Amino acid sequence: MTVRQLTKDMVNRIAAGEVIERPASVVKELVENAIDAGAGQVDITTRAGGLSLIRIIDDGLGMDAHDLELCVERHATSKLQGDDLLAIRTLGFRGEALPSIGAVARLKITSRATDAQNNRAASEALELEVNGGVKSPLRPAAHNKGTQVEVADLFFATPARLKFMKSERAENMAIADVVKRLAMAHPEVGFTLTVGERTSLRLAKIMPGDSEGLLQRLGRIMGAEFMADALAVKAGREDMRLTGFAGLPTLNRANGLMQFLFVNGRPVRDKLLAGAVRGAYGDFLPHGRHPLLALFLKLPGAKVDVNVHPAKTEVRFRDAGRVRGLIVSALRQVLEEAGHRASAAGGDDSLRHFHPGGAPSPCSSTMPPASASPAGGSGYGQGQGQGQSQGYGRAGRYAPPPSPVWLRQMSDQAQAPLPMSGENGADPAAPGASAAAYEAPLDPESLRYPLGAARAQLHENYILTQTEDSIIIVDQHAAHERIVYEKMKRALDEKRINSQGLLIPEIVELDMERAQLLADKSDDFARLGLSLELFGDGAVMVRETPAMLGQCDVKGLVRDLADNLAQSGEAFDLREKLQSVCATMACHGSVRSGRRLKPEEMNALLREMERTP
Repeated sequence: MTVRQLTKDMVNRIAAGEVIERPASVVKELVENAIDAGAGQVDITTRAGGLSLIRIIDDGLGMDAHDLELCVERHATSKLQGDDLLAIRTLGFRGEALPSIGAVARLKITSRATDAQNNRAASEALELEVNGGVKSPLRPAAHNKGTQVEVADLFFATPARLKFMKSERAENMAIADVVKRLAMAHPEVGFTLTVGERTSLRLAKIMPGDSEGLLQRLGRIMGAEFMADALAVKAGREDMRLTGFAGLPTLNRANGLMQFLFVNGRPVRDKLLAGAVRGAYGDFLPHGRHPLLALFLKLPGAKVDVNVHPAKTEVRFRDAGRVRGLIVSALRQVLEEAGHRASAAGGDDSLRHFHPGGAPSPCSSTMPPASASPAGGSGYGQGQGQGQSQGYGRAGRYAPPPSPVWLRQMSDQAQAPLPMSGENGADPAAPGASAAAYEAPLDPESLRYPLGAARAQLHENYILTQTEDSIIIVDQHAAHERIVYEKMKRALDEKRINSQGLLIPEIVELDMERAQLLADKSDDFARLGLSLELFGDGAVMVRETPAMLGQCDVKGLVRDLADNLAQSGEAFDLREKLQSVCATMACHGSVRSGRRLKPEEMNALLREMERTP
């Protein structure tokens, strides 16, 4: 085959495949251009998920005739001063976005240059059109200072790409996510997002340095609960600076969708930064839970490479270890200052109770290793059902005040939930309820069971059991969560899961997109015993919950399901995602850490564990 030079139009279409993946990519590139132009207000309008129309209006510096002609040419940019790719101070710099958009859509740019000294329009407005890569001559137009960019009929020139687009709702959600991330990164800019005829987002500009205003903007995007439980982060190391807000560990989600990370004003999805967050919260969060936070990292451009991906969402750090160290130390410091310090002495104190002399002795060689024990919190708790949403109860860790809870009879025949009480019938939620460990009576025959007999409950979270030749420690929440999870799977295989009506329907506030996602899957959730429906804009009403869950955290359950659904996207299929959904429900319907159990309740839990896969 003969080597040939690709045409300019073909080169632009190939580049468009890298830069313009979906309508949200167009919005990202155009809004970044507006911010780089010094805009104080950016207005975004979309129709049909951005495929029919995307309009971006800003009040930035605008462009004159020369700039307008060049801006749609490949690799033409005003943002690189010189040829140093390590001295990038703008969001865009590659000069690929506008020509790529013009190659696959109908692009119209109307702009009026502004005199930077007096901030007034310095010339008449001009308009340029590019349709499928064909550029029309400039013509006069009517426009105020700044620039308006309209993108119509996206991918009309490459119709095969349209087959890979998701639903209109999914594309709208992706666009909203892009705008929210840029709005968080640049609080000095005001934003409005109009989808169809409805304005779904309106954010006023914030004065530089106004941390309270920034927190309010974050709260508008991340939820009011984040504002209430956010800790200010402010740390520096040589020429690096980290600011932002991090949520308390008790404020967590089932996935990392509410973790926003920014480098030099650029929203990024970086494995190094995400790993640093996991490391900082590792001692404070249960497995499978993710904190809420928004962190802003600033460092010299020469120490970070943003030119590693056409979409500019990935970065590389020259000294990744220092960056990670700064994030981990800053987060741990604010978490410890909040009064939630993990105690390294907690385990030693517990061990002393096992020895009459009061001091722990070396492990006997006849004691089986933890990995060989028949069961335990780790062995039975890991898997699909692991995770806690409240009340961790571990020594020195988070233990929120107990709340009412229901305990199911631990047998396959029993379905009705029974109210649970503490020792001697005491209410575990009552003020002054004892948190000390207590011993249970011993039945010698029970030592022959694989998990033995319950002997004590420590920290109202761990069940200590005795067998003929070992001791076992069981995490009561993780164990019961797995039991409920397996029951839900069996019940769903056999028939529809029974539901129980709520005396007063629960209203759960969400953003509009997540509320609609839940409503669209209401029939599928009904098969799991969860009945919900839309309740105005940005809320759902829950009327029924799965009966086997008893009394559960309805709001936490619905929010976790919404997060899982949003992360799965339109590909969410209940049959394929059944285990994940059942695991989330099981977590919210299980015996919580911090619940005081009677001896017979502990032993019933052990027997049920032995019958559960």
